[in-house]
Amino acid sequence: MITLYNTLTRKVDLFTPMSPSHVYIYTCGPTVYDYMHIGNLRTFVLSDVLIRMFRYNNFIVHPVENITDIDDKIIKKAKEKEVTIEELTMVYTAAFLEDVASLNVLLNTKIVKATEHITKMIHYIEVLLEKGLAYTEDAGRKAGSSVYFDISKFPQYGKLSGLEKRTLKTGTRVLSDEYTKDDVQDFALWKAVGPDDIGYISPWGKGRPGWHIECSVMSQEYLGNTFDIHVGGIDLVFPHHENEIAQAEGKTGKPFVNYFVHGAHLLVDGKKMSKSLGNFYTLRDIVKKGYDPIALRYLFLQTHYRSEMNFTWEGLAAAQAALRKLQEEIIDWKEGEEGVLEYEKRFLEAINDDINMPQALAILWELVKSNYPTEAKAVSVFKMDEVLGLNLLASQKILAEKKKKAREKIPVRVLELVAEREKLRKDRRFHLADQIRNKIQKLGYDVTDMKGKSQITKLEE
Repeated sequence: MITLYNTLTRKVDLFTPMSPSHVYIYTCGPTVYDYMHIGNLRTFVLSDVLIRMFRYNNFIVHPVENITDIDDKIIKKAKEKEVTIEELTMVYTAAFLEDVASLNVLLNTKIVKATEHITKMIHYIEVLLEKGLAYTEDAGRKAGSSVYFDISKFPQYGKLSGLEKRTLKTGTRVLSDEYTKDDVQDFALWKAVGPDDIGYISPWGKGRPGWHIECSVMSQEYLGNTFDIHVGGIDLVFPHHENEIAQAEGKTGKPFVNYFVHGAHLLVDGKKMSKSLGNFYTLRDIVKKGYDPIALRYLFLQTHYRSEMNFTWEGLAAAQAALRKLQEEIIDWKEGEEGVLEYEKRFLEAINDDINMPQALAILWELVKSNYPTEAKAVSVFKMDEVLGLNLLASQKILAEKKKKAREKIPVRVLELVAEREKLRKDRRFHLADQIRNKIQKLGYDVTDMKGKSQITKLEE
């Protein structure tokens, strides 16, 4: 049994897929005019964990994610940098894909770009006009016409965001893609532009699509008129996802999405992230300070996706320390034939309970610290990591190789003394063992005991 909080119903619902063994998921991707900040990245980790959870439950997952590569902000930034929008978006698309790869997300997800679907968007808008759900308005300036969606013609407008009918300002228009509930108006499907501006040829003259139409077109193109899950940040509920519903259901007369899953906001030191406040961080800022991107993923997993998360550098340092400890704990573990079913069952229950990753992470740690044989624990830990995405198997191999190389550089005399000390400790001759440790230290090394095994480290000069 899988449950998910559904923004559409405002409660935790039992998940019922459209197909018994398939799940169709669309994630609102980035607008590629700058580097993604860590709040954006939290949403993409949520999407990844959701996909992994369904795969863990033996579903065949069909994930699609868009890249918005035509937008007002993109055009403005390209003009400022004196580059084409293609040159600008290519740089930031590559940066985005690099970021999510570093965070171990977007596994086998189909990435689709807005600029590759302009013709389909035009056809989609034509259908909305034919159905009387949209209308044109002369934009002037020799620019042709803009096309707007008439929200008064869609009676269910506001059902996702909880808007009341009296707040709807029908007959008034907003050209901006981003606006608030205080300004609920007919929204742009197609934006007319001047003859010298960036745009595409359409039946209404030169222009470009509005932001909202992009996702309706691309999600339905690859997942069908109705699909299972739509993922995004909580800031997309209105107007973006509300407008997607109006467009899609207005066009097809069918439900658009069965479950909307939204991740909560990320704050920095208790404040909203802002460049003006100096608390706007990207993954590059994280890496520059010496942190592993996977430590950021670990930090994300410690807070439930529907809870507001407060990022601090101290919190990230603690997450990295915990990740390192976990990696060290399992560094020598070899997988046996069977795992620890008791813990695997509890882990499955946690992830299926509205993607409760903090609980799942806690169960993993309980297992690691338990008295079960390491061979059995290894099977279950690596299986759990298929959802957690902490790259534990890969890191184990890397750390083991580093440990091996470091040990190969240790002088033979030190290794002999360590072996002698281990024998003395086994015979409970601890006083003599301490004397051997002093000899090891005089040779520039130290030895500590970790669960019955000697760890050799070089002393700083």
